[in-house]
Amino acid sequence: MSEIQDEKTGTGKQDGGNLTRRIVDVLGRAIVTGQFSHAAPFPVEARLCTQYGASRTVVREAVKMLTAKGLLRARQRAGTVVEPEDSWNLLDPEVLRWMLERELSLELLIDFAEVRMAIEPRAAGLAAHSATGPQRHAIVTAMERMAAAERGEEDALEADIAFHHAVLVASNNRFIRQFRDLTEATLRISIRRTNAYAGVARASAADHARVGQAIIRGEPARARGLMADLLQGPLDLLLSASGRPARPPL
Repeated sequence: MSEIQDEKTGTGKQDGGNLTRRIVDVLGRAIVTGQFSHAAPFPVEARLCTQYGASRTVVREAVKMLTAKGLLRARQRAGTVVEPEDSWNLLDPEVLRWMLERELSLELLIDFAEVRMAIEPRAAGLAAHSATGPQRHAIVTAMERMAAAERGEEDALEADIAFHHAVLVASNNRFIRQFRDLTEATLRISIRRTNAYAGVARASAADHARVGQAIIRGEPARARGLMADLLQGPLDLLLSASGRPARPPL
């Protein structure tokens, strides 16, 4: 029986919206982990309806959402088929999360760490230039949370994510702000791995504080450089763990 087949509301009827999201999550993870492929065809609509105890409307909406993510494609006379990884929307936070939850790929973490290197230093520089008062306060609060985590008074992962979120938002660039969901998805997987490689329990509050202080003082070049240094360390650890040579800062 499906893990979501018995999910019901208090009235005993399935909540269509919630059921759709659960079907998307189960099927998306199944596609990304290779349970469905050209060799193992995607199930037909009637089978999915039976498996998940869902109406055709709910199943079609779930398939439409997975198609929008690039995981599926409807073909004439071939039904719904799984698309190759090159067609997946890797900037979709759910797709990235499913990829990170499968057998952990250092190559994937390295690729994403390099994307962060291209975006977050710029975000820090922009934040130092144009962050508003409330945005600077959010960065200070995140710095304080990281310091509290070192004292065992806060969740270290959540504090780290909050800091990077605050910097991305303070960039006041609408496209960079959209990157925060992707950052959270990868940080939830990668932080513990890179901390383990570094032999530490959590990210350094002091290193993050130096970035934050440069932003608060309005020093774009320093904030950009310190953020690049902050991200270069984890990237170098991932490269070393994969047996690949370190790359010079760009």
